[in-house]
Amino acid sequence: MSTYLLVHGAWHGGWCWRKVVPLLEARGHKVLAPDMPGHGDDKTSAETVTLKTYTDRICEIVEAQSEPVILVGHSMGGVLITQAAENRPLQVRALVYVTAFLPRNGESLMSWAQKDRESMVNPATIAAVSEGVVGFKAEYCREAFYANCADKDIAFAQSHLVNQSAQPFETLVTSTAERWGQIPRYYVECARDRTITPMLQREMQKQSPCTRTYSIDTDHSPFFSAPEQLAEILLQIGSL
Repeated sequence: MSTYLLVHGAWHGGWCWRKVVPLLEARGHKVLAPDMPGHGDDKTSAETVTLKTYTDRICEIVEAQSEPVILVGHSMGGVLITQAAENRPLQVRALVYVTAFLPRNGESLMSWAQKDRESMVNPATIAAVSEGVVGFKAEYCREAFYANCADKDIAFAQSHLVNQSAQPFETLVTSTAERWGQIPRYYVECARDRTITPMLQREMQKQSPCTRTYSIDTDHSPFFSAPEQLAEILLQIGSL
C-alpha cells in the first residue's frame, strides 16, 4: 500500500481532492489532502504566506509518515512539491505533476506562466485584493478552471476559493540533480486546460523530462471532471 500526499493549487484547498481521496482509500491506500497555509480551513493570513510557508508545511507532513510518500501537485502545487522534494528527497517516493507547473532550478511559477499567452489566468482575470494578495474573478472561474465540471461542483468550488498570496508565484525554486532530480516524476496532462495550456505543459516536460506522461481529455480540474481517471493514474503510479 502507498501513502499519497495531494497538494492543491492556487486559490484552492484540500477540498478539491474530495472525489479522488475516497477512490484511493477504497483500494487500501493512505491519502492526505491538507489545506496549505491560508487556504481552506487554515486561518493563516494570506499576507504572510511565502513559498517557504507552503513547503515547510509539506515537509512537516512527509516527515510524520512511516514511509516515503507519493507527492502529487496540481497547478501551483507543482512548484510546491518540487521545492519540498528537494528539501526532503528521502521522504518522497515519486512526484506527480497534475497539469502543474514544473520549474527547473532558478525558475518560478511566473517564469513559465508569462510564456503562456493563451492562458485564461492573466492580469484581466486576477483581482488585487491588498498588498501582495490576489483573488480570481468569479466570472472567469468556469471557463478557466472548470469547463468540463458539473454545475454543482463548480458552485462548490467557487464558494470555497480564497484569496492568494502572490509571493509564491514569483519565488525562485532551488533544486539539484542530486536531490529532486533523483526522484521519479510523472506528468498528467489535461488536453482541454485553459489555465496551463497543453502547449506549456509539454514545453515544461521537454525541459524537465518525466518518467512517464499520462493524458486526460479534460479541463484544469480533473479532480472534479475526471476523478476516476485521475485516481486510476495515481494507482498505476503507486504500483510501479
